[in-house]
This record gives sequence, C-alpha cells and structure tokens, in this order.
Amino acid sequence: MRWVLACSLVIWSVVPGYAGVRVKDITFVDGVRPNLLYGFGLVVGLDGTGSKSLFTQQVAVDMLQKLQVSSKVVADIKSDNVFKSGNIAAVMVTAELGPFQREGSRVDVTVSVLDDSTSIQGGTLLLTPLRGVDGEVYVVAQGPVSVGGFTFSGRAASAQKNHPTVGRIAGGGIVEKEARSSLGKRSVVHFVLSQPDFRTAKEIERVINERYGPIAMAVDGGTVAVRTGASEDHKIVELLADIGSLEVWPDAPAKVVINERTGTVVAGEHVKISTVAIAHGNLAITVSEEPLVSQPPPLSRGETTVVPRSSVGVAEQSGNLHVVPKAVTVGELARALNALGVTPRDLISIFQALKEAGALHAELVIM
Repeated sequence: MRWVLACSLVIWSVVPGYAGVRVKDITFVDGVRPNLLYGFGLVVGLDGTGSKSLFTQQVAVDMLQKLQVSSKVVADIKSDNVFKSGNIAAVMVTAELGPFQREGSRVDVTVSVLDDSTSIQGGTLLLTPLRGVDGEVYVVAQGPVSVGGFTFSGRAASAQKNHPTVGRIAGGGIVEKEARSSLGKRSVVHFVLSQPDFRTAKEIERVINERYGPIAMAVDGGTVAVRTGASEDHKIVELLADIGSLEVWPDAPAKVVINERTGTVVAGEHVKISTVAIAHGNLAITVSEEPLVSQPPPLSRGETTVVPRSSVGVAEQSGNLHVVPKAVTVGELARALNALGVTPRDLISIFQALKEAGALHAELVIM
C-alpha cells in the first residue's frame, strides 16, 4: 500500500475595494439584541436509535410520574424504577429570541443529543420550557425533529451522513414571555460597529450628517451616537430605518488569516509586502508498505506470519532565490506569489517568515 503526503487545497480570497455596504449590515443599535435560551427535554418515537442509559430511562420515568402515569415497577420496586427502551433520547434544546418578537410568535429551535443516542431522526420533542440567563421561561418548544442526515449500520458496516444527533424544529417554539428591547423614546441612539474601526465610524458619521444635518457623532472606534430629536416611537423607527439603508465605504485593518488545519490562506485588500528575496524548498515524502509473508519449512512447528516492511523516501527539491517586488495591491501580491508556484502549505510558511522579517505589513492571524 502506498501513501503519498499531499498538500491541502488553497483558497486565495481577494476582497474587492471600494464596495459600498449598508449601515445596518455592519452595525447594530445598542439595546436591540437577541437573547439566547436553552432547556432540557426528551425526544421520543425513535426507531431503536435512542439511549438505553440508566440516566435517560430515569428521566423518562420522572416525566411519567409528573404526568401521574405510573406502573407496577415504579410503584413496587423503588430501587429499580426504570424501563428499557431504545426509543428515547435526552436532548438540550436551544433557541434565539429576537428583541421585537411578541407573545404567540414562533421561533426556530435546535435539538442536540445529550446522551449516547445515535440518531434522533423521526423523533418528536416533548414540551420543553426554554429559559434565559435570568431563569425565566420565555419559550416553550415541541414538535417533530428534522434531521439533515442519517445513519444506518449492520453487523459489519455502517454509513452516516452529516450529524443525525442534531436536529431542528422550524417554528417549534412559541414565545410565552417577551424580551422587549430598551429602545423606547430615547433622544440619543447608539450604532455599534460589528468590527470597530475609527475610520469606518467617521465615515458613518459623515454619511449621516450629509443626509440629516449634524445629528451624528463618532464617540469612539466602535460607536456612533445619533440624536433622534423625536418624541414618538414611529418617528424613531423611521429615522433608524432610513439610516440603516445608507451606504458607506468601510475600512478594515490589513490582515492575513491562516488556517493551518485546512491549508486555507485569506488576505485582505490592504495587505502589502516590502521588496524581499524568497527561497523555499519542498520535501517530497513517499511511504511504501509491502508486507512480507514468512512461510515456515514443511513439517516444522513454525507458523506463517506476516512481517511488515516499510520504505520511506525523502527527496528535497531545489529552491531558487526569487525576488518579490513591493506589492501595491493584494492582486499583485497574489500574482507575485503564484509566479513562484507555491502550494498552500508553502504560503503559510512564507507569510510567517515575511512577518518575522518585518516585510509583511499586515496582522497575521493563525486559526
């Protein structure tokens, strides 16, 4: 059997320059935020893919007792008040409650297996209260679980697609208690940048003031304060809707993001390098496995055995010294590095070396 060490797929991303984006796509209004909810529940109706653990069975019995459903086992044998079933799964249920969702509206919920169940495909989530960080119940969830995957197994083989232990219920949660935002009749509204940047904040301030007069002021690199001058809610909503539709040209610091696990390299549009000379050699590694069968002589007491035999070959390719001129745009940087014929792993090593040499004028982020 032959194994050859290969490099990962490269993705070189070039961010187009001078692209106008809407204010609401890069900011959010202070006080207008979603709330995360979670709860513990049971999924029933599984086709033998549930858990047989004592924990899950006991939880099921406790639920039945709360529903005033008991059996002779539960009533007479307190030390063994469980029943054996592979059609139940203990799950954690999560949801996100928006700031303007009202009582009776529906939200999507995500169901994730907590025990050793192998799949919740075809199951139904029983009534589950979802609580916030304050311990209050805001949503109750129930319904059939939709799983974007499957798992099938036999005695000697199995097949699985995606994650059958995580599912979703579209509109499976009903809002029982509202989590109202603190927008109210505020005279000053703060727009918070998703990616703080001083120049972007000043750009938002400029665009708003050009449209409505001097009502906006960049407080810092992450916040722009806007005076609403309105005493009625509908006027504030109208102003915020109009501001959110304004287009700005955001700025961002120069970054090179590297994912060493996948060999992915992403460079922003402001990345530049100084004139440098680069020499980078590659290693070609080949591992061969050729098992050798050792056969004993006839009438001997020896046994036939398989003796592993491995051969490893390493060939280092020559790396010539290349001069990369100072790059003005990320496109020119990409063309210069592609001219060297580098692989994704080579790019990672080169960017790290450029940073150490002080020739890479960008932040290097390693994931």
